[in-house]
Amino acid sequence: MEDPVQLKENGNECFQNKDYDQAIECYTKAMQLTKEKKVLATLYRNRAACHLKKENYVPAASDASRAIDVDASDIKALFRRSQALEKLGKLDQAFKDVQRCATMEPQNKTFQETLRRLNNDIQEKLKIQFSTDSRVERMFEVLLDENVDKERKERAANNLIVLAREDAGAERIFRNNGLNLLLQLIDTKKPEMILAAIRTLSGMCSRHKARAVAVLHFVGLDKTCSIMALDNEEIALATSSLFQTIFDNFGGDDSKEHRGKEEALVLDTSKDVKMIIARLLEMLIHKNVSGHGRDQALNLLIRNVPRKDLAIKDNSRSVNTIDMGLKKILKVAGQFLELPNCLPLTENTCLTASILLNNLYCDLSCDAERDSFRKTCEEYVTSKFDPQNMEKNLHAIQCVSALLQGPFDVGNSVLALQGVMEMMIALCASEREIDQMVAVEAIIHAASKASRANFIIANGITLLKDIYKKSANEKIKIRALVGLCKLGSAGGTDYGLRQFSEGSTEKLAKQCRKWLCNQSIDIRTRKWAVEGMAYLTLDADVKDDFVQDEPAMQAMFDLSKSADKTILYAVASILVNCTNSYDVKEKMPELVELAKLSKQHVPEDHPKDKKDFVMQRVKRLIKAGVVSALAVMLKADSAILTDQTKELMARVFLALAEDVRDRGKIVAQGGGKTLLPLALHGTSVGKIKASHALAKIAAIADPEIAFPGERIYEVVRPLVSLLNTELDGLQNYESLMGLTNLSGKSEKLRQKNNQGESNA
Repeated sequence: MEDPVQLKENGNECFQNKDYDQAIECYTKAMQLTKEKKVLATLYRNRAACHLKKENYVPAASDASRAIDVDASDIKALFRRSQALEKLGKLDQAFKDVQRCATMEPQNKTFQETLRRLNNDIQEKLKIQFSTDSRVERMFEVLLDENVDKERKERAANNLIVLAREDAGAERIFRNNGLNLLLQLIDTKKPEMILAAIRTLSGMCSRHKARAVAVLHFVGLDKTCSIMALDNEEIALATSSLFQTIFDNFGGDDSKEHRGKEEALVLDTSKDVKMIIARLLEMLIHKNVSGHGRDQALNLLIRNVPRKDLAIKDNSRSVNTIDMGLKKILKVAGQFLELPNCLPLTENTCLTASILLNNLYCDLSCDAERDSFRKTCEEYVTSKFDPQNMEKNLHAIQCVSALLQGPFDVGNSVLALQGVMEMMIALCASEREIDQMVAVEAIIHAASKASRANFIIANGITLLKDIYKKSANEKIKIRALVGLCKLGSAGGTDYGLRQFSEGSTEKLAKQCRKWLCNQSIDIRTRKWAVEGMAYLTLDADVKDDFVQDEPAMQAMFDLSKSADKTILYAVASILVNCTNSYDVKEKMPELVELAKLSKQHVPEDHPKDKKDFVMQRVKRLIKAGVVSALAVMLKADSAILTDQTKELMARVFLALAEDVRDRGKIVAQGGGKTLLPLALHGTSVGKIKASHALAKIAAIADPEIAFPGERIYEVVRPLVSLLNTELDGLQNYESLMGLTNLSGKSEKLRQKNNQGESNA
């Protein structure tokens, strides 16, 4: 049997040899073999020394305390605990321990120096603490004083927000009655005060789960939702940001380590998450919620309910959300602004609801879940059909449109139900303009696939033509025109599969451009002209005419910068079509000949789709300011800016950067900055395309101009991602060229790389 005294000696020897892990093992074994208090105290004291050397300060303080419990005058244990407590930031307790040491050995210089140093540190900490406390107090006094001028209040509000973003500042606000004072700011009902309070709360919650839980429960879920429901876009966005910070914390991003009871209290946030999701779903159908508040509720559900990675097996959030709120989401998706009992909406609400429906459906993991989703949608739509209530019929058809823009398979399933298509045709033939508007939009969305387009070409195209010719309402005419545009482009880029006679497509496009440039028409209606061009620009004649029409291009760019974000995908589609940056299947001569012999259709290329024409169109777009327009589009803080839209934008950038002479213009218009988020976030294809465009720019541009400041370090990762054997040789080569230019011209980057190598 091993001797505890010998084990202690072995531990001492290991400690002298700086083998601290082995020393800890020896001391721990010795503790298990003895019950003698004095020996145990020595072992704990020695093990505390090992933990100090390893910078494990919590166990060091714990072991030293156990030694002190045996002998309160153990000077070595007291000093070791003092050292550990100092490192843990507990200066007051560390000072008390070293003070006891100095009392026992007043001539010990080490104790006296430590005492002086800790005293100075404590005084400095108190000075900062009292200074921060008084600053917080003064800020709230200024904000709550009716007699203080607006400029001083704004300065105080900004200072409070900045202070809340620092952990120490957030803690001082929290501990100085900050939550009560922030509620007082909210209760003033002044927008600027509410905004300052919400942004401060968001800063306080950042990366701190305990404070996030405290804020949520103190302010209250109902009150927070009522603030987001206000008809103020800035406040709704700030409150959404607060909710997102809380969601992020509950997902595990917490900078503070919690132990014991605190850990049990803080980490169980699953009930809070369910409560928030349930309350957001209730907000969707509440009449007192503003359009901006509804949009933010939808955005939060999109970001936080479906799985971000389908490799994660648990999709219970989506399943529960569908059970609790699918019909609520369908109710929002089926709203139409022109109807008298419509919920408050923005231009983006219905499409955002369609995106949520799509994301929830895609997150389902088995056929049974998908069948249940489909059945609920079918039952909801059919339950709304009522011969005595035309408004309910319109809501049903609008729901079909929403499903066709979201989970298309579900939309197609609903469309195939008996009576749905008949209702659409009946509404088209109605004399009421709103009936025609809803029905035409549904037909447009129903023609998203060639099979459905062929059915409508055979059954509904005459109806659309009649509506276009006979209607005096431009809102209806433009929608009917878009329907015709979409059906006319059913052949895609295949020159030999034109649906309409020669010249008809160009006439439709000319009318779309005319409406697009007409400033007297409202934005929502002009948006449909862009939708029409998104289909028609598959035709090479149309895209060539469009890029030569500078007023039409500028009108489109201006619309893309408006509050209506539903236009983003259509604008990106037009730009992809104009630059020919869509995927084209390579034609194999042998298969072409075989198809001709068997009298099969062979896709034909339009003469204006040749490289020279494409390059001319690219140059015209750059001259018109396409890069600046793309930069503004990418800033949209909305779920409508989907990864698919980002991929289209990345494709456009790659086409724009093709000619080396154009790359300087792209940089001048802010292209380098815009490409970075596209290269880091989105679909895998989109990230590769954006990274390739970055490589082309990085290969020839001055890094200090193209990627100023710290941004230059962010460029490296996308370029390195192209160094992959699965990608083609040109991407590998241009990535290496870009990296070479960056390291050759940027001293900062070279130093960082050298530092990284030495650390490695």
